[in-house]
Amino acid sequence: MTITEVELNPCFLTPKRVQPEYPLLVYLPGMDGTGQLLRSQTAGLETGFDVRSLALPRKDLNTWDALTKSVLDLIDAELEKSSQRPVYLCGESFGGCLAMKVAIQAPDLFKRIILINPASSFHLRPWLSWASQLTYLVPSGLYDVGALGLLPFLASLSRISRSDRHDLLKTMRSVPAETVLWRLSLLREFDIDEEKLRRLTQPVLLIAGASDRLLPSVSEVNRIGKILPNNKIVVLPNCGHACLLEQDTNLYEILKDNDFLESKADKGTGLEVRG
Repeated sequence: MTITEVELNPCFLTPKRVQPEYPLLVYLPGMDGTGQLLRSQTAGLETGFDVRSLALPRKDLNTWDALTKSVLDLIDAELEKSSQRPVYLCGESFGGCLAMKVAIQAPDLFKRIILINPASSFHLRPWLSWASQLTYLVPSGLYDVGALGLLPFLASLSRISRSDRHDLLKTMRSVPAETVLWRLSLLREFDIDEEKLRRLTQPVLLIAGASDRLLPSVSEVNRIGKILPNNKIVVLPNCGHACLLEQDTNLYEILKDNDFLESKADKGTGLEVRG
C-alpha cells in the first residue's frame, strides 16, 4: 500500500517480517492516528506476535461508528489470510476509547484486550474540554507552538530518548488542526454502554502511567476495572501519558510479567506500510 493510499483510507501498518503463525496483535494509536509511534515497541512485541498498527489518514473525520467498522473490516481481511489464530486488541489513549467500541461490537473476536491510559476520562478534565472547544480560534500556524507546549503533559520527557521526543513532536505537528479538533470532539462526546462492557469476559489488562499529567489515567483504569468482569490493573510508577515511548517501558515484558501471554505468544523491525 502506498503512502497516498494511507491518506485515503484507514489501513494497517505491518512489520517487515510478517508472522502468520503467531497471534495477531492489533494496536490502535493515540490522537495522532499515525500508528508510527509504536515502533519503539515493535521489536519486543514481534517476539510473540504478528503486529499490526492502525494508521488513519491525516484528514480522517470519521465518527466512532465508522472508525469501529474500519478496524473490524481490516481485522477480517487479516484473518482471511490465516483465520485460525487468536487476536489481541491493544488501544492507547484515543485508541483505548476506539478499542472499547471495537470490542463491544465484536465481543467474541478478541482473545485478550489491552487498554493503555484510555482517554475515556477526557470529560473529567474540564479545562481540557473547555480548551478543546476554543481551539478553533487558534490560527493554524500556532499549532506548532501548542504542540511543543503540550509535550511535558504527554510524556515524562527525561525518560524518552532525544530521537523519540523528536518523533513525537513531528507526529503531533503532522496532524492538521481540523483533524485535531474533530478527534477532540469525539473524545468530548465519547460514551460507552457499560452493560456491553460487562459482557466482555476475556482477560483485559488495564495499564496506567502514575505520572500521567494529561489525564487521570490511574483513577480511570480503576473505574473501568470495576465494570469489566475479568481484568488486571498495572500502574507504571514513573510513566506519563505516552508511556510506550519511554525507554524503561517494554510492553511485551509487561504482558509476560502479568501472565497475559498464551503459549504461542510466549516465545523467545520497525513498521512499514503494506497492502
